[in-house]
Amino acid sequence: MNTSDLRTVTPQVIGVLVRRGADFATAEDAVQEALIEAMRVWPDDPPRDPRAWLTAVAWRRFIDIIRSDGARRRREHQVAEEESLSVPSSERHDIGVPAAATVCAGDDTLWLYFLCAHPSLPIPSAIALTLRAVGGLTTRQIARAFLVPEATMGQRISRAKRTLAGQRLDRPGDVSTVLHVLYLVFNEGYTGEVDLAAEALRLTRHLSASIDDPEVRGLLALMVLHHARRAARVDDDGELIPLAEQNRTRWDARAIAEGVAILQAALACDQLGQYQAQAAIAALHADAASTVDTDWLQIVEWYDELLALADNPVARLGRAVAVGHADGPHAGMSALGDLPQALPRRTAAQAYLHELAGEATAASELYGRAAAEATSIAERRYLTRKALELARARP
Repeated sequence: MNTSDLRTVTPQVIGVLVRRGADFATAEDAVQEALIEAMRVWPDDPPRDPRAWLTAVAWRRFIDIIRSDGARRRREHQVAEEESLSVPSSERHDIGVPAAATVCAGDDTLWLYFLCAHPSLPIPSAIALTLRAVGGLTTRQIARAFLVPEATMGQRISRAKRTLAGQRLDRPGDVSTVLHVLYLVFNEGYTGEVDLAAEALRLTRHLSASIDDPEVRGLLALMVLHHARRAARVDDDGELIPLAEQNRTRWDARAIAEGVAILQAALACDQLGQYQAQAAIAALHADAASTVDTDWLQIVEWYDELLALADNPVARLGRAVAVGHADGPHAGMSALGDLPQALPRRTAAQAYLHELAGEATAASELYGRAAAEATSIAERRYLTRKALELARARP
């Protein structure tokens, strides 16, 4: 079993333990110890069913942990009694194997997604915990995704685990939080060090098959349409290729057709949501033969729908670029005017619009500034290359 397989199986095993009644933090500890045992045993005696093997070993380890904890508590209680310290009955706990929670059967990884979206958790904590427990991302990778220091993210995840430790784990979170998490995992898998896009897509397909919700189908369509362009996003050297420069013959036509069909089914429900609006924008890009042939007017209209549903600076940035194509580069620059200067990729968008306007000197300088602000090496290389190309093209 390779690292990718383990990343798939690990959250399933955590889900089984929690579904049986284990508290979240102890379940994760037990599974980690089972993985260590697997590294010792499997090279000489590989199991026929790795998931069943890990589940059995992790559950036994969980039992050992709570028995050890129970023994420790009993010793502490005995010492307290000997010291004539009374313990209120309301604070006494029976330590034993917890009863299994009543849950539906199905994909334990998906069940774990819902669990991490527990109503007791703030959404940022629910997302962080899911990325850690289900996605298998490191604390550093999650901190990068949220643009916060690693120590801050570590504290957030620890607080989330402590919160779940005191909660009944039979009330899953809402679908919107799960969708938010799935999309973050998809984007992290697409742009980060760990490829989780396929896993996020698989889980969203499963969710869509399980829940009759237009927004679930909207997110699935959005992921499928983005995934269809994957092969064209980087060159053979791993360098970033922006949408306008991509070889569209490398786009997956079958996936695009599937994404459009899913989107149309979602829109037919007449319950528009932000993922359906984003998928509609992605579909219009996928349908165009080139940047020039893109229906930018309709894309601006969909951005307006999106902003009416979920106003945010990133969507406004995308709209500004679309306006730059639909109404001219200077109209796009005006649309950028209200956005914060520190917004990621704002400078890059400004440079692009100046390039569209034929203002090579300004565009070169802005691409250089955008490269200095870039948060990924691939993006920094691309922006630096653009700055140099435009600088060399000056008359």
